[in-house]
Amino acid sequence: MINLPNLLTFIRIATLPFLVLVFYIPIPWGHTAASIIFALASLTDWLDGYLARSLKQSTKLGAFLDPVADKLMVSIALILIVGEPQFQFVSLPSAVYSVPIAIITIPAAIIVSREIVVSALREWMAEIGKRTSMAVSQLGKIKTTVQMIALVILLYCTPRSNAFLAITGYVLLYVAAVLTLWSMALYLKVAWPEFRDQ
Repeated sequence: MINLPNLLTFIRIATLPFLVLVFYIPIPWGHTAASIIFALASLTDWLDGYLARSLKQSTKLGAFLDPVADKLMVSIALILIVGEPQFQFVSLPSAVYSVPIAIITIPAAIIVSREIVVSALREWMAEIGKRTSMAVSQLGKIKTTVQMIALVILLYCTPRSNAFLAITGYVLLYVAAVLTLWSMALYLKVAWPEFRDQ
């Protein structure tokens, strides 16, 4: 059970308290450290999947823990970002613009809601013996990549971050939210025949 891929998943989960801690510690490099921790944890997400396939060490424990770790990471990062005081970024030397909290709350709500729906859908499909038809698609992998990059950027940002960097993070998070809805629609399309037959 405790092979290398599963160990990486456990490490990913174990880093989450440190992510929260450094994000809130009032030190100049706190957000930078949080961003680095999240980026490294995201890399282990790809690495443990790759190792499980290449070393043929896929286990039921890993299949359960990996998506749990991913959802914990994303949910905690979104909560940290939404709970942060409204981002302020300087676009001109003499002008400071604040971003309404709704700008970040809307995509965060979409992403978290999708994770809940798809998790419940996968569990239900597993119960009726159709789990393999709910495998992660290429679109889901693209969505995850865009989402992780957006969260790395936004965790790094502070109320005085560069305008271009902050806006890039927001735009990528909205792109991830759109891809999230798209991938959820594809999952629902796969499951729809099963819904009809129940």
